[in-house]
Amino acid sequence: MSRRNTNVEKPKDARGTMRRLVGYLMGRRAALAVILLLSLAGNVLSLLGPKLAGTAMGAAAAGKGLVDFPLVYRCAWGMLACYLSSSLITFAVNFGMMRIGRLAAKELRSDVFHKLLKLPVGFFDRNQAGDIISRVSYDVDVISTCISTDLTQIMTSVVTVAGSFAMMAVISPVLTCVTLVTIPMAVLYTRRMNRITKPLFSRRSSAYGGMNGFAEEKFSGLSTIQGYAREEQTAQRFRTYNDDAADAYHQATRAAKRMGPNVRFINDLGLALIGMLGSVLYMAGRIGLDQISSFVLYSRKFSGPINEIANVTGEIYSALAAAERVFRLLDEPEEAADLPEAWPLSGVKGEISLRNVSFGYAAERTILREVSLHAAPGQLVAIAGPTGAGKTTVINLLMRFYDFQQGEGRVDGKDMYSLTRSSLRGAYAMVLQDTWLFQGTVCENIAYGREGAAREDVIAAAKAARIHAAIMQLPQGYDTVLYEDGGNISKGQKQLLTIARAMLYDAKMLILDEATSNVDTATERQIQAAMRELMARKTCVVIAHRLSTIQNADHILVIDQGRVVEQGRHQELMARQGAYYRLYAAQFE
Repeated sequence: MSRRNTNVEKPKDARGTMRRLVGYLMGRRAALAVILLLSLAGNVLSLLGPKLAGTAMGAAAAGKGLVDFPLVYRCAWGMLACYLSSSLITFAVNFGMMRIGRLAAKELRSDVFHKLLKLPVGFFDRNQAGDIISRVSYDVDVISTCISTDLTQIMTSVVTVAGSFAMMAVISPVLTCVTLVTIPMAVLYTRRMNRITKPLFSRRSSAYGGMNGFAEEKFSGLSTIQGYAREEQTAQRFRTYNDDAADAYHQATRAAKRMGPNVRFINDLGLALIGMLGSVLYMAGRIGLDQISSFVLYSRKFSGPINEIANVTGEIYSALAAAERVFRLLDEPEEAADLPEAWPLSGVKGEISLRNVSFGYAAERTILREVSLHAAPGQLVAIAGPTGAGKTTVINLLMRFYDFQQGEGRVDGKDMYSLTRSSLRGAYAMVLQDTWLFQGTVCENIAYGREGAAREDVIAAAKAARIHAAIMQLPQGYDTVLYEDGGNISKGQKQLLTIARAMLYDAKMLILDEATSNVDTATERQIQAAMRELMARKTCVVIAHRLSTIQNADHILVIDQGRVVEQGRHQELMARQGAYYRLYAAQFE
């Protein structure tokens, strides 16, 4: 199905976005002030060139034998010195702005990354990873380029335009009036085109974000795509996204590139009018050849920056569109702050309770309804139920990834909301169905949750998780560097590494969500025995579809359609021949 974006997204607050971008530059006021002064000096030197050229032309026009060659030579050397100095200063200005742009982009990218760490889990459930990465990389790069090049160009162009206009007015007010005819035409045309290009560049940024999100999603599931022989269909859908991005890029670029030649035509028209009127004034003896020469050169300096501004206007609005996407992310609401009176959870015993908890990811759709749960310190509580019943949602609430709408949650008798989030989450060790490993050594991955853990402790945890022998068969053993997300080991080994990580983490409470879903039955039995021993005196909450893994649980809750329909021990639930019995029979019939 086509996902082509036909809606044109318009920037909501271009001025506000510009002000916020300037805020990232204000931290370097001193450097900006120096660059501004250098830019002013460079432009002044550059503006002296036409005046010297006109003087030289006037001296040369005196006639044969009357030419003041020393004056011509002085003017020529003066022009060389002015233009060379101006070029060197311009190089310094460009280098300085490039550095400021890089530092501003670095700060902005850092702010975005730290913001992402503070956002609730729900934000990542609603947004594609590729689109988020696009904001951190592509959009920030567009902003950096604008600050490094486009902003410098505009800054120098404004000084050149103002200085050239002043010099033109001094030389000949009559000729200057010609520019007052053509310049409004250029300004009006540029403003009209800006209204067209702004939404086009916004659409371009959104289209690239959507394409990146689609690509990231499909690459992460490439084995599934190949397993179902869906390569051609996936490629066809990517072509739709790619066409949308290419079309958005083409429309925005075409509109932006159209501005430069048209503004240049208007300026050339003004130059032609200056030439015609200047000739009339010269024939009437009201202006000299040196003045005409200087005026023409100043008019070129006057119109040239206007062309440059027209050329970069599209890129500026591209940067503004990218900045809006970045600032929208920075403006996303963070996780609700801890209550002012919240205190850290310490001396954890491991008592967990939920009482009449109701929750829904959307206000109009309730997932859990009046769910109650109690786990005494050291107990193993299991949650069973069909797919989609709400089992993992219970874990999300225990970890406060989401806040429930009603009900009460306690840890060690203390209200969960009276505790700081970081201390509450730090009291749990977790092993989830979706394993996560980072690019680093095996040892670093196991010790991730316990910084500074001794190598002997890492090895002990690996042995307990029955993964030590497999690690020793790797090329460098515990020093083997894993690829991103553990791509160079099997899924079962990845699962065992995450279990070893949880075993090493010194926590009184342990959450296991389908923790043995990727291991074989024999290994599963070994892990269960080892984990039972290591989980002694720890409160454990286990979610499992494979009911064989929870037969020894101290308490089992059966959830169906968001409600607790049964609870008790395995033998009790089997004797009732209710919901749990039917689940068990369905697995072992």
